Amino acid sequence: MNLFDLSFDPSINLLPKEGTVNYYGKILNSTESYHFFEELFNTIYWKNDVAIIFGKRIETKRKVAWYGDKPFEYTYSNNTKEALPWTKELLKLKNLIEKETGDTFNSCLLNLYHNGSEGMAWHSDGEKDLKKNGAIASMSLGAERKFAFKHKETKEVVSLTLENGSLLVMKDKTQSYWLHRLPPTQKVNTPRINLTFRTIIGQ
Repeated sequence: MNLFDLSFDPSINLLPKEGTVNYYGKILNSTESYHFFEELFNTIYWKNDVAIIFGKRIETKRKVAWYGDKPFEYTYSNNTKEALPWTKELLKLKNLIEKETGDTFNSCLLNLYHNGSEGMAWHSDGEKDLKKNGAIASMSLGAERKFAFKHKETKEVVSLTLENGSLLVMKDKTQSYWLHRLPPTQKVNTPRINLTFRTIIGQ
């Protein structure tokens, strides 16, 4: 199912079964989106992401940062990060998203994609540190990019374009039954920042 060029109602579930994904569209206007993009691009403590795959250390072109209420540890791809304290701009966005969604979050993983050649392979966010079936709120700033979900068993695919200043929320059993990815593309030559607000438990 292709969800390009549709108008979105955040109460509509984009997944046909076994999970919930709501797309809010743009919750920031173009001026606000530009402001937050510039602030985050220039002030966030960006580092190249690292993954340990088959015992080999792989460093990505994509850069990441991890922030939270306290120094939460978050482990994925056999690599552990410790959260930095919130910045003023991140707290503004967190408060806005919590107001929009009715959910609360205590941490945020940020990704910086410099251009369309950088993406993310199929995966699900099911790490033990995360609240099970909790909401993950994904905000996009900068370049518009295609985003896709694939059911783990049926292989059914749902895709949409994430706009500048937009919000997407994944919750319930989405991570158990669906993979998601940001496919690379040669059509995009500008950067994108993605903020994924999450809830860490047991720390």
